[in-house]
Amino acid sequence: MKTIKKNVRETAVELLEAIDKNQAYSNLLLNKTIEKNHLDKIDVGLLTELTYGTLQRKMTLDFYLEPFLKNNKKLESWVINLLRITLYQMIYLDKIPDRAAIFEAVEIAKKRGHKGISGLVNGVLRNIQRSGLRDLKEINDPVERLAIETSHPLWLVKRWVDQLGFTRATDMCEMNLTAPLQTARVNLTKISREECISRLEEEGFAVEKSPIIPEAIKALRGNLASSKAFKEGLLTIQDESSMLVAYALGIQSNEKVLDACAAPGGKTTHIAERLNATGSVYSLDLHEHKVKLIKENAARLGLNNIDAKALDSRKVQEQFESETFDKILLDAPCSGLGVMRRKPDMKYTKKEEDLGRLQEIQTNLLKSVAPLLKKDGILVYSTCTIDKEENQQVVENFLKEYPEFSGDITLSDRMPEAVRALVNGFSLQILPQDFGSDGFYIACLRKKV
Repeated sequence: MKTIKKNVRETAVELLEAIDKNQAYSNLLLNKTIEKNHLDKIDVGLLTELTYGTLQRKMTLDFYLEPFLKNNKKLESWVINLLRITLYQMIYLDKIPDRAAIFEAVEIAKKRGHKGISGLVNGVLRNIQRSGLRDLKEINDPVERLAIETSHPLWLVKRWVDQLGFTRATDMCEMNLTAPLQTARVNLTKISREECISRLEEEGFAVEKSPIIPEAIKALRGNLASSKAFKEGLLTIQDESSMLVAYALGIQSNEKVLDACAAPGGKTTHIAERLNATGSVYSLDLHEHKVKLIKENAARLGLNNIDAKALDSRKVQEQFESETFDKILLDAPCSGLGVMRRKPDMKYTKKEEDLGRLQEIQTNLLKSVAPLLKKDGILVYSTCTIDKEENQQVVENFLKEYPEFSGDITLSDRMPEAVRALVNGFSLQILPQDFGSDGFYIACLRKKV
């Protein structure tokens, strides 16, 4: 048993190394590693916990390690990652005794480095064990302390405190340290939610109804993407916040809908399901390989009213005539600051200047799709971020420049009851702590008759 666990820890070190060096997304690398090594469920759980947990708390762990690594600036990155992983176990995991965690760290250090490295790893960890952790109260500035305590870059925490206030920013930073539950949308064109839950329970999954979205379920145990129900097209993996987009559009039978930035197709297929075998969804994405994903999802779900093609949505006016669509969804490329729980490494790679560059792309996309909407049609602008520069500012600037559009204040009427309290006029900003879903923004605009 010890050998397996040691291999899991070594694998976690290698994963963190790969994430650092290749700027690769942790969720993609982790899935590839699990598939490649054919890990059993217990080891998958431990590897996921160690990798995500260490990433989520990297700045906090470095704060605790710093006094014990004063003269070791030239340490190789794998040694730092080994120390982080072991300290994470010592602080946050209570099933593994400290002595066992330290012993295994020293064994990995012996295997990967020279004798001096294993001695250093042993010395640093035993020293922390004896001396205890330094106090976060050493940091006098409350915003800086929040940044270190919840392991978010200082520029980001300052920004959130300015935009949301200290209390809501704190709640969001703390929520970002927790693992999200997997959620799925039941394909109501094939099966009811109750029947789908029964099928999944027969397969051995633990699931429950979402209290937020009428067609959504939450996975308490098991990966729903590996279920027979998924393969048979009875459900789609999708976050609850993302499901609200189809509600915002207010889909009616026989409508012609444009999904301008559609891959991998979660929102497109939801729209198609709500059209209930009528109408059509034109589903666009810039990259051919992503369009293939949309087509595969549509085929799996048995949806024949989706037309997916590779196209830069800034050039849609070359493909479609003005006032072609009843409804348009622009789920714009964004910083993704609302999905940090799923991609904890994102915190450390984003830069403040990225947001301004994204705003320009988002604005250009809105301007490109707007003429394609019929009069009295609805245009929904959405992102999976919580930043005002990418959300409210983009929409406000657009409305000033395009007076033929106005905010659609009937948005609340179309939303599931559990969400209505969060609607503010014609828009909706969901924070991760609101109901445990992704951070998400939706604005609903109507073209005047």
